[in-house]
Amino acid sequence: MMDKAGNDHSRIGSVPYLNALPLTRGIESELRFGTPARLAAWLRDNKIDAALVSVVEVLQTGQYDLLDGIALASDGPVLSVLLAHRVPLDQLNVVYLDPASLTSASLVRLLFAERGLCPEMRILSDYRLTADLEAVLLIGNRALDFVYGPHTHSVLDLGEAWRELTGLPFVYAGWALRRGIDQHRVSNLLRQGYANGMANLDRIIAEYPRYDAAFRERYLRRCMKFELGDAEKAGLARFGELLIKHGLGPVHQPRFVD
Repeated sequence: MMDKAGNDHSRIGSVPYLNALPLTRGIESELRFGTPARLAAWLRDNKIDAALVSVVEVLQTGQYDLLDGIALASDGPVLSVLLAHRVPLDQLNVVYLDPASLTSASLVRLLFAERGLCPEMRILSDYRLTADLEAVLLIGNRALDFVYGPHTHSVLDLGEAWRELTGLPFVYAGWALRRGIDQHRVSNLLRQGYANGMANLDRIIAEYPRYDAAFRERYLRRCMKFELGDAEKAGLARFGELLIKHGLGPVHQPRFVD
């Protein structure tokens, strides 16, 4: 939210991606926007009090509470978290990671580790290089742009790969709340955004200017899940177990709040 001098006093962060729109309908003026990596940094630096943040940040720091009931998740293909690759997975030497990613970067590491593979991981320096690389992890709208458009890569959908590995949903992000703030006020606002989004999902799909209507419908109704229920929590717990197994910890037990 901007004051008359143009200063940003918003203390809640969200991602500028299509998948977050159903969680923030009607509360956009209360938000500031950044990539998952930037939101995590803002939380650490006390620049915001709450954010739709990568779950790996919550698990590995143990510093935030998770708002119960709401998340960005999938129970199968997700479309917006993918590994585009030109050679078979067991022949990859280097995987370039989307610099915006946190949870997805950890997820791709453990998916390789579960296959007994350990390619070198590097941060992608320029998205314009994507088409020429052997393998690149993309998230959010950049992943949607890639899978929607023409390409010559094979695509590993990480949501689908996780479901095949564990039989569980995967949680990518949730509302992380700083401890010591007025969590009740913040959670009420976030639940209002979620309720507005669910009630206006048809309108969100119709209004979004990118991709065709069938693609938007498939993505927001069939691929994305917005609930954090028992199955999603089981998937989150399994993710934590595998992070520990493959040395990607520390991992803290998440604390859920209403």
